Amino acid sequence: MKQFVRNLVSAPLFERLIIGIILVNGIILGMETSPDLMRQYGDLFYLANHLILGVFILEAALKMIALAPDISRYFKDGWNLFDFSVIIFSLIPATGEFAMIARLARLLRVVRLISTIPELRLIVSTLVRSIPSMLHVMTLMGVIFYIYAITGYQLFHEHDPTHWRSLGISLLTLFRVVTLEDWTDVMYKAMELHPFAWMYFVSFVVLGTFVVVNLFIAVVINNLDEAKAERLAELQGPVTQKEILKDLRDTQTALKRLEERLERTSESGSQSSARLEKGFN
Repeated sequence: MKQFVRNLVSAPLFERLIIGIILVNGIILGMETSPDLMRQYGDLFYLANHLILGVFILEAALKMIALAPDISRYFKDGWNLFDFSVIIFSLIPATGEFAMIARLARLLRVVRLISTIPELRLIVSTLVRSIPSMLHVMTLMGVIFYIYAITGYQLFHEHDPTHWRSLGISLLTLFRVVTLEDWTDVMYKAMELHPFAWMYFVSFVVLGTFVVVNLFIAVVINNLDEAKAERLAELQGPVTQKEILKDLRDTQTALKRLEERLERTSESGSQSSARLEKGFN
């Protein structure tokens, strides 16, 4: 029974079925935003949501059975823990003060798509493991923002108080510049006062947009390569004693066949030599 359940939950068809149900759940949630569809098919949507929740509960139960008797292994996996949390939150009644939590829990079912597709899990794992390195890049970016914000306030706050009237507003202006959203309007306004103000903005765009953003990309790509290597190592797994014994048995069988062939070759050679000797005699 346990082996049957293990084979079931690890089957590609089972995984595709769960992915399909998650997609259907997302489509239903989108259709529920239409008042007309809710008036016509509200009861059907309600029934479908309960059926989908039942499938998710059954999936979790099957995975626990597959890991029995050590069910704690199920909760040691972060993705399984996330899936189980989504189920718990989905069981909250969608009425009263918990109605908003219940609606958000239903939205989390769509996020489950990440936990069911290995490629998406790899990307999320890469982003999570990139956070420590990104903190250093963000610290560097914060220093650059702070220096340029104070400089911009000193240079432009009297001429353009809309964008530079305080340190906080200056930081927001620089954030607008670094996103390249109409930053030339701010630059031309500053150039009315200082013709060489373009040097300030161009240098900040080069540092803030091209250099720092490329550092973020480099960090993510580096961690993605490491995550892929770890994933490959997990898939390969350690060599078990059973596999070693099987290889030894196969090697012994091959050696035995080779020995038999050598004996047959030796016998046929002896017979040929004997026939040749008879012929000469």
